[in-house]
Amino acid sequence: MSKRNQWLLNLKDFLDEKVEKYNSPSFIELDPISVPHRFTKKQDIEIAGFFAATLAWGQRVTVINKCNELLAMMDEAPHDFLLNHHESDLTRFLKFKHRTFNATDLLYFIESLAQCYRKYESLEYAFLPCQDDSSEFPIKSGLIRFHSEFFSLPDYPKRTLKHVSTPEHKSACKRLNMYLRWMVRQDNKGVDFGIWKRISPSQLVCPCDVHVERVARKLKLIKSKQLNWQTAEELTRNLRRLDPADPVKYDFALFGLGIAERF
Repeated sequence: MSKRNQWLLNLKDFLDEKVEKYNSPSFIELDPISVPHRFTKKQDIEIAGFFAATLAWGQRVTVINKCNELLAMMDEAPHDFLLNHHESDLTRFLKFKHRTFNATDLLYFIESLAQCYRKYESLEYAFLPCQDDSSEFPIKSGLIRFHSEFFSLPDYPKRTLKHVSTPEHKSACKRLNMYLRWMVRQDNKGVDFGIWKRISPSQLVCPCDVHVERVARKLKLIKSKQLNWQTAEELTRNLRRLDPADPVKYDFALFGLGIAERF
């Protein structure tokens, strides 16, 4: 066996062990994924998850508290609220703020998500890759499509663009890729939901934030100097060598090593 193949086997064993450690119900409580775990209705999980992923920067406890505050404003029934609220119901959101995400952004999110759910039974349809996309990473076209659809309403606030990333602008799309991991990945561990069936786990791209990036560089899974969409593709390409069917399960390992173990 070549040294390269032996290195890959050793790396796989190491990361598989970390996946087993962190991909467990104990991970849920202190992570933003705990927010959609409060719900059982598919659409409520999707909406709560989308807001949790969007607001997921800063201290995790603060993120969770702000998400719970927001969902309480939606009467703990986000899907029903999006489709059936009255104009007067929107005044309750005017004081909402999390870091740079404010009421202007939130009101547009509500309007745009409501349009999506009037059009689709599930938000998954808005993320589907182009049917004729035979590229190495077809989910890229799905993310571009979602961004275009999300901002298809007339007179959308330009400031809100920064809260929904797109590979078209070279972004690594960390939060959207994390959201897709939550919705798409299917296993029996109880963390990710696996409620979207039209996108394969093998198509996903690994969420790549500064912690994951740091660990991945130490493990020689990334060589590119920037943190952008190409970096996320490079990382995922290397993770596919460890598990082609489910490469983003290693997000648990890289994130756990970076946050919990200060690797």
